[in-house]
This record gives sequence, structure tokens and C-alpha cells, in this order.
Amino acid sequence: MNLVEEQITIEGEVLALTSLRAMYWEKEQALVASDLHIGKSAHFRRHGIPISAKVQQKDLQRLEFLVSHYQAKKLIVVGDLFHAEVNTDMADFKHWRNQNLDLEIILIKGNHDRLKDDIYEAYQISCCQKELLMPPFQFIHEPKASRQFSISGHLHPGVRIKQKGRPQIKLPCYEVSATQLILPAFSEFTGLAMSRAKKGKQFYAFTETSFFEF
Repeated sequence: MNLVEEQITIEGEVLALTSLRAMYWEKEQALVASDLHIGKSAHFRRHGIPISAKVQQKDLQRLEFLVSHYQAKKLIVVGDLFHAEVNTDMADFKHWRNQNLDLEIILIKGNHDRLKDDIYEAYQISCCQKELLMPPFQFIHEPKASRQFSISGHLHPGVRIKQKGRPQIKLPCYEVSATQLILPAFSEFTGLAMSRAKKGKQFYAFTETSFFEF
């Protein structure tokens, strides 16, 4: 599996943005990801839309690679770890979790994280209702103004790239400003919200092989 990094320093902390849709915080040995939407493909199948289970399996394989590559001790999920109800996709997640029981998982609950508390307990997931404070950062699901530098998700940010004589392409990105970092959706089974250029914002778009800074 190919991994490309773009290292940035925020508040004195080295953060590695990766082409595999997650960030690594070196000091805390923590992977940070958003919007995994575990169970989304089964949710769609339940409603008559034929989405392959391989979509989620591919996401979990990518997560496994990242945990192994960085030897991460923590996984911080800034919302929407799960998509909806308990469904057949949960078996894949259960298998993955059983292979990574030494990994501490902390979830800042998002708008889709509505499972009963005993489900999170069964998977050994620590939950925060609104935020997680780990100086110098505040981890939240939905981006909002804050006195602390915040790391969030929810928006599934992306950018359009125009190519001369060729169709424009859409790429997922990390959106960074003076006060916040918005992560791309970890799951590939999500749409993209096109970000607009604005003074003070930087966009780190990526493909499987490259980063593009705007």
C-alpha cells in the first residue's frame, strides 16, 4: 500500500498528513481520523441499494496498514466512526478490533454516532460527547470557532483541480487555517464538499502518489 506524507508543524507539534486519509501526531503516537462511517454500505444494502461490502473492508485494510506503519498507540476519531444502526458490516469491524486490542480508541461522537453505550463498551471505545482536549489541541466533530486550535472532520473537504484540455478532477483534502485543521473523510464511500479558496486557508489535496498544496 502506497503512503505519501506531508509534514506540517502546528502549535509546535509535528503532524503528518497522509495520502491514506488520516493524520499522525508524532508526540502522542496517535492516528487521527474522521468519518469512517462503519456500517454505511450495509445500511444502503438494507434499503435496496447494492453497495459491495468490499468498500468497508478496503477502508479497514487501510486503517490496519496505518496502525502498523506508525506503530500507533492511540486512534482518535473526530466523529462518525459508525454510520447508523448495528448491521452486518459490524462483523468486519469486530474482527479488526479483535486484532488491535492494544490500540486505545477515543471517539468524539458525531451526528451519526447514535449506537447504545454498551456497543461502544463492547468494542473498548472511550467516548467524548462534545470534545477532547489534548493540549495544544481541541478535537471536535463539527468545525467551529474556538480559542484553542481545533482538529475536526464532518465536512468531507475536497478541491477541484482544473487541467488544461482535460476534465477537472475532484480530490479530498486537508483544510488548514490559523485556528483549525479539518480532516478529509476516512471512508472512500463519502462525497466531497468543495472548499473555496479564502485568505488564510491552505489546502493539502492528495492522490495515491502525491500532495498538492494550494
